[in-house]
Amino acid sequence: MRLVILGGGGFRVPLIYRALLDSATRAEVVLFDVDSARLNVISQVLAQQAAGNADAPSVRCTTGLDDALTGADFVFSAIRVGGLAGRVRDERLPLTEGMLGQETVGAGGILYGLRTIPIARDIARRVAARAPDAWLINFTNPAGMVTEAMAAILGDRVIGICDSPAGLCLRVAHALGVDPENARFDYAGLNHLGWLRAVHVDGRDRLPELLADDEALAGIEEGRLFGGEWLRALGAIPNEYLHYYYSTADAIRASRRQTRGEFLLEQQDRFYAEAARDPGRALAEWRNARQQREATYMPEARGGEAPGDAASGGYERVALRLMRALARDERTTLILNVRNRSAVPGLDADAVVEVPCTVDGSGARPLKPGPIPGDELGLIHAVKAAERATIEAAVTGSRSAALRALGLHPLVDSVAAAARIVDTVSWAYEDVGLRPGRELMPSCDTTMPR
Repeated sequence: MRLVILGGGGFRVPLIYRALLDSATRAEVVLFDVDSARLNVISQVLAQQAAGNADAPSVRCTTGLDDALTGADFVFSAIRVGGLAGRVRDERLPLTEGMLGQETVGAGGILYGLRTIPIARDIARRVAARAPDAWLINFTNPAGMVTEAMAAILGDRVIGICDSPAGLCLRVAHALGVDPENARFDYAGLNHLGWLRAVHVDGRDRLPELLADDEALAGIEEGRLFGGEWLRALGAIPNEYLHYYYSTADAIRASRRQTRGEFLLEQQDRFYAEAARDPGRALAEWRNARQQREATYMPEARGGEAPGDAASGGYERVALRLMRALARDERTTLILNVRNRSAVPGLDADAVVEVPCTVDGSGARPLKPGPIPGDELGLIHAVKAAERATIEAAVTGSRSAALRALGLHPLVDSVAAAARIVDTVSWAYEDVGLRPGRELMPSCDTTMPR
């Protein structure tokens, strides 16, 4: 089996490789990145991870996209168009207008999508030409938006993943003392905009008992983040990213001190430089940087508190389970980003949603969730309208569509400010040296926000 990782010089690639090692998966891993220096560092990390393991997956590095894709069975797309410098721009620009600066949510997510979608669509066309039978698993943020843009070319052979829903379900199962494999989770929404509404075990919904127990709620990330009173008022447990919608002013104040992009840019520049200077310590340097990265995840939501849950999702584990189900025709259920069909009411069949799916060798099929309350459905529809306008703007270069994308988003509170942001950004992509359809991507990095 040939697994190609686009963004192969990215910081989180060793997590994927470790999951392959832990599961004894036989594979040829091909790392593609346009930054050969980052590729060299990550290849050193992987080699040190595999030391002493004669059955470790082989690793090959390349800066040629067509070379990487030829013969691929699976393609993991984990790119960061414009690098972390682009993320800093995306997060700081909305803050100058008094709005939230976050790479996947609100104006920042729209700006990131505008820059990323043309390149993602170009990748989809190259995959269709070079590896038409491959499954493309998309990690690239904004994951739902990018997956939908790629699905217009690859159809159901592109599937988006995120570890946030999986982590939420695992934490809730742990708090309830139930085996997650024996539970059915009723979760629905869009990427970074979803709610867990029921946990069915042996025919009974166990979520109400967790919502009634403040002590148990305090033991999970979402309970500390949202508070028991609000969770009981909702009758559900939101994805952690709903913090940006429910506590917008708090998130803006926290982001003004230092954005996540600024922190990661400084940290990763230091890691890659130190690992290149002393290749023998590449794995040790990576582990140190990862520990610091995890401890500071979503600081604007936690007020500086480090995450301390007993259960976490891990996008590499979600990806491995998905890949196994597809490759071995092993039936499983995973929360994924796929085309809606008829899962979420009011959205058309091609709208990408984040819901539980049945997965086997034929692909991923969305399961219809339970009734979605009007407040959640309204927010889903509003954000999807902004996503659709973002895709239109990215594909056509339309200023009007870009303004509509920003002006319609619930976290953009001023059309005048939206227009100023539009005027600041070059829709021809000269600001990051890109135009739609350019052959080579800029420096790539994994895009999960941790």
